[in-house]
Amino acid sequence: MLFSFEALRGYGIHATDGDIGSVRDVYFEDTSSTIRYLVVDTGSWLPGRRVLLAPAAVGAVDRARQAINTGLTKRQVEDSPSVESDRPVSRQQEEVLHRHYGWDPYWYGPMGYGVAPYWGVGMAAVPPPAHEDTVTRELAEAEGQRGDPHLRSAREVVGYYVAASDGDIGHVEDLLIDDDGWLIRQLVIDTRNWLPGKKVLVGPDRLRSVDWADQHIVLDMTRAEVKASPEYDAATVPV
Repeated sequence: MLFSFEALRGYGIHATDGDIGSVRDVYFEDTSSTIRYLVVDTGSWLPGRRVLLAPAAVGAVDRARQAINTGLTKRQVEDSPSVESDRPVSRQQEEVLHRHYGWDPYWYGPMGYGVAPYWGVGMAAVPPPAHEDTVTRELAEAEGQRGDPHLRSAREVVGYYVAASDGDIGHVEDLLIDDDGWLIRQLVIDTRNWLPGKKVLVGPDRLRSVDWADQHIVLDMTRAEVKASPEYDAATVPV
């Protein structure tokens, strides 16, 4: 089911033996629009810490209680590897994190190679090489402590300026997330500076390019096509 990223922020995260904190952000992979981590603010329980939880660790989103249950204990979270800040997250840090929780690394195997031209940085389909585990680890070692360039903050993307192929149209108002697979399915584009009062839905596959430094998105659509896109009705998206 689709739900709003802006509504998800602040949802409580619960361990099997108590509260962990609340959702602050999500990190998604810009080659696939797949959400890889929920960024959890641990509040007064672990002051000054934010932890990353993979979707594999969480259960269904409880919209009525605005909460997400996990199968983790508070001790597991407290003992998890420290990530000093939201970003950057290096592949080495991810490996340590996945080993701690026993999660399957998403970057091994065919699904670890970007194949979709989402977010303007699509990579050509690459068949997994022989000895792919060794190759992936060597790449991670070469990366050192640099952040993974394909992990992006949803909180950062909200507010980005958006242009069609023939002119500016507005900004990103929200992201619609499908918790069945944890994917970003739609961008909510507010066109109020061009079409007052209208918000439209655009799929990530319609992005031509993203300038991450200038916080600017260009769509592979004309203004007329954007105008004809499905209109966003917040009342139809559960919070």
